[in-house]
Amino acid sequence: MKKARLLYSIMMAAGIMFISPLLDGELGPNKAAAQGYRNMTCGELWYARNAIFARQGYCFKTARARQVFGPRCYAPWGRLTPGQQRRVDTIVYWERRFGCRR
Repeated sequence: MKKARLLYSIMMAAGIMFISPLLDGELGPNKAAAQGYRNMTCGELWYARNAIFARQGYCFKTARARQVFGPRCYAPWGRLTPGQQRRVDTIVYWERRFGCRR
């Protein structure tokens, strides 16, 4: 179990270099971000969406999210800024388009 957790953490850490600009909004308009999301797998989209919530102190309930992001909860308790909410909405759009489980 610990090996699988470590491997998953390493894989996610490697993937975050690609995902990070999308999370931070560094790519500018939503069109640029959407092009990045279009090329992501369902797992990468899941991670990108939940990383936004994790940065805002969201209290995750699923075992998968708690394993990846930890049991940390803090103010503002997952409350998103309008820009973060737009990014989450864009990611959800792509998850639905690809038929990803959420």
